[in-house]
Amino acid sequence: MGNLTAVHFGAGNIGRGFVGLILHNAGFEVVFADVNASLIEDLDSHDSYRVSEVGDGARSWLVDNYRALNSESQRAELVAEIATAELVTTAVGPSILRFVAPVIADALAVRSDELAPLLVMACENSINASDLLAEHVFALTSESERARATFANTAVDRIVPAQAEGQGIDVTVEAFFEWVIEEAPGSRPFPSIPEAKFVPDLAPFIERKLFTVNTGHAATAYFGARHGAATIADAIAIPAVAAAVRAALEETKRMLVLKHDLDPLEQQAYLEKNLTRFANTSLHDSVARVGRQPMRKLSRHERFVGPAAELAEAGIVPVALISAMVAAAEFDVEDDVESQDLKELKATLTPEEFVIRVTDIEPSHPLFGPLVEAFSAQ
Repeated sequence: MGNLTAVHFGAGNIGRGFVGLILHNAGFEVVFADVNASLIEDLDSHDSYRVSEVGDGARSWLVDNYRALNSESQRAELVAEIATAELVTTAVGPSILRFVAPVIADALAVRSDELAPLLVMACENSINASDLLAEHVFALTSESERARATFANTAVDRIVPAQAEGQGIDVTVEAFFEWVIEEAPGSRPFPSIPEAKFVPDLAPFIERKLFTVNTGHAATAYFGARHGAATIADAIAIPAVAAAVRAALEETKRMLVLKHDLDPLEQQAYLEKNLTRFANTSLHDSVARVGRQPMRKLSRHERFVGPAAELAEAGIVPVALISAMVAAAEFDVEDDVESQDLKELKATLTPEEFVIRVTDIEPSHPLFGPLVEAFSAQ
């Protein structure tokens, strides 16, 4: 171990407990990069950390053979690491990718043409996040520098809840995970990552995940908040919440089967698997954490509006998904800026203005009327 290097942006719980762990298990020396100085210091002062799984088939892992760099104060060292690394991954959130891009661009400027192209994968809860990162990087690089990198889209799935107080750099995660990587025909040979799945077309996998796991998870939070549930497991245990979430996922299943020609029985099994995951009482995942940033989650191509719009275009009124959107707009957590912004928009805009502003659905779209009707009834 140690002859392969992966630079990972985002040393938080997902970075350490999911992406970093899988890369470690694949034999990479992982260099964590983060702007959180105290977290980097903690990682730097320890030789290892432990990842503890909960749920069926749970295991415990010791992660070592890593280093940690401060993205701001050690930028030059970080550029040098990327310039010679095999791959770069991120788990920072889609909106932060533009801040990661300049570091990668500077590394490509000095990377040797004798090295294989750098493999870059943005492991975010967003469709085609690596393409977005590539756009930011390519805006800062020459044609010859762009040839020194390959960007591959990925779909990632593992529930990593807020961690217990005093846990330090150790991480608790659910046992289930999935990391799917798009390996386009004619691309460079990819390094071996045994616990990842390489596919020629990512679209069915990323939409299956986003519109099942993320839609269901967020819907559980928003419907659960109405009932005063504290955790996701508490929420899904409420019959009315479970029924509402299942109805929403039946609609996304219908869309996914129609669009990607998925096997209906396989998608139903995947749906049931995720309802079981949400009920995992060992995760202690809060409704407040999962429901945060409701405006982003109500945006045009996200987990609710995206599949609802496609169903509406097919002549199907997505009643359950619309109900979930109404619940999301009711989400009210004092320290969540987006939920407070939503509250203000609801109070100051007409239902028509609210739908256009929040969901970006225009009056000519078949989803517009049902959405306006639903928000008018509040």
